[in-house]
Amino acid sequence: MIPLIPLLTATVLASAESEALLDKMSLSELEQRLVAIDEELEQLAKYSLRSGLGSKGFRSSSHPDPNHTEWIEIDLRKKSIVDQIALVPSILRDSKEGFVAESFPLEFRIIAGTMDNKEEIEVAKFKADDRLLPRIAPFVANLPNVVADWIRIEATVLSPRGFEGRYYLQLAEIFVFSGLDNVALRRPVAIPEYPTQNTNAWNKNFAVDGFVPYLMDAAQGEKSISFVGLPEEQPVFLIDLGKPYALTQINLHTVEQSTTIPLFAPGDFGLPRRLVVEGANREDFSDAKVLLDYRRNNIKDIGPITTLPFAETRCRFIRLTAEPQVESSSENATPQRVGFAEIELISEGRNVALNKSVSTNLVAAESPLRSKDTLTDGLNYYGQILPTRTWMEQLARRHDLETERPLIVSELDERYARQKAYLNRTYWLVALLGGAIIAIILIDRIIRLRQIASIKERLAADLHDELGADLHTIGLLSDLAEESKRSPDELAMLHKRIRNLTMQSGNALRHCTDMLEASKSDVSIKENIYQASRRIMAKLENSISIEGEEYLNELKSKTRFDLCLFYNECLVNISRHSGASKFTTKLRADKSNVLLAVSDNGRGISNSHINGVPKSLKRRARLLGAKVSVEKPDSGGTRINLKLKTRKWGFRK
Repeated sequence: MIPLIPLLTATVLASAESEALLDKMSLSELEQRLVAIDEELEQLAKYSLRSGLGSKGFRSSSHPDPNHTEWIEIDLRKKSIVDQIALVPSILRDSKEGFVAESFPLEFRIIAGTMDNKEEIEVAKFKADDRLLPRIAPFVANLPNVVADWIRIEATVLSPRGFEGRYYLQLAEIFVFSGLDNVALRRPVAIPEYPTQNTNAWNKNFAVDGFVPYLMDAAQGEKSISFVGLPEEQPVFLIDLGKPYALTQINLHTVEQSTTIPLFAPGDFGLPRRLVVEGANREDFSDAKVLLDYRRNNIKDIGPITTLPFAETRCRFIRLTAEPQVESSSENATPQRVGFAEIELISEGRNVALNKSVSTNLVAAESPLRSKDTLTDGLNYYGQILPTRTWMEQLARRHDLETERPLIVSELDERYARQKAYLNRTYWLVALLGGAIIAIILIDRIIRLRQIASIKERLAADLHDELGADLHTIGLLSDLAEESKRSPDELAMLHKRIRNLTMQSGNALRHCTDMLEASKSDVSIKENIYQASRRIMAKLENSISIEGEEYLNELKSKTRFDLCLFYNECLVNISRHSGASKFTTKLRADKSNVLLAVSDNGRGISNSHINGVPKSLKRRARLLGAKVSVEKPDSGGTRINLKLKTRKWGFRK
């Protein structure tokens, strides 16, 4: 179910509470609520304001400020079960605000009681925080069923009159409903005694005469053109209800005024000056009783709907006898045309004359569309004729929905704006993420290409260093074997070493692959140095010094393996190029650095090539992330120095 905002009935929802409820509703609930409001508005009566003749309502004495008590009390004449009150505001045409309620009370209470019990019962109370204004619609208060024969509206905080700024209690009409019956219609009214009071324009009795500032404009029903006849004799209308009803009221809907602007016809067009209503149970009216003798005295007795109560009478046949107004006092004067848009006969709040048979001695004027059947078809110029209570409820409901609708529209606009902002941010975020993904892909590709290049370089270096060292050693051992032809034992030993080196060279490729996976290379630097010295340098005299072996063992396997390959390449270079008979190895490690120095007593390098490090050693040092240099000691020969920092950015190499 879509949560509904409670609307004005016996209590009124403050704006702050409305906003709190809207905050709790989801976007879809707000959208559905807006659709439901629009659909319901299409089914409700509209505010069609009347103009022309008729009373304006009641106005109290004036005050300079709002904090004064004014009241109006209605004598219902008999005890009734009251369950609803509708207060119709007096409507002002404001030059800036348009149509607004004039001097409708800001704070008031509704009091009920009975003549035989002096105790007052407060049945409803409304404060300024209830925000009844602005409005032009009736205010409908649903009450708990209360037995009363009098009702008082007591205003405690007044609102100003538009023109002069003084404060009044002002109402166009007060409806007191018992079921569908308006039990306040044309009942006696009491007000405070005022020093001066304009009883002609704002009479207290105008508050209960049944005239409201609206035309009945229902949402349903096709329009019906009123019946208007040209009387050749005294106009008479006969209605057969089909069976007897307990009638209490007749409603006379006046002929629609001219559709021209400005109005061409007078406001009393079609309405007779005098109308006698009789009821009977015999078709010949031999048992007729006069229900009502209506006399129109002035323009304040005329409105779109003239509601006339009478004593409850049970009857089946109704006769209306009219005394038409004469249009002119000249000798050629003719009776004015007589007619109605609808004749309603009310029993227990309902129109029992609906679609009943009507006859008249009048001939329809001007158009065959003005049929006598339109007198009881339940339609007026705008459409369906509603019971008065239903009409007031629909207008009040329209006000509530039209008050709620802008709040929902505003909340939706705010939600949509937030959504748009979120979407814009999401679009930017998606764009940034897309850019980041592309950048990551490009960076990953660059990294992979660099890794591939590094792998190629490492494979090339490892193959060069590992296989080159083995092949050089095989060649050296071959030379020694040639020299040892006359020493079988030594020759056999040299052949065995050559065979082993051949097998080792065959496994070099697998060895290089294992080097790429550090977890598969458990290299001991000390052991490798001694093996390489024996394997590569053959019978050269050597001196090896290793310090800080525990720090060497803490190096990653890959780093240890690369360090061994660097050492192997140093020995290959000494063996190939130095012509040395002796070499010295010094390796020292601590927690921060590894220092390796390999020197020989060979022919050395020229002064012009000092620090000219061989390419193979440069490449191996770069793979290690170390610094390499070559120097010529005073004692002769060549010394190769390597310095390796064991940590990079705090991580062990």
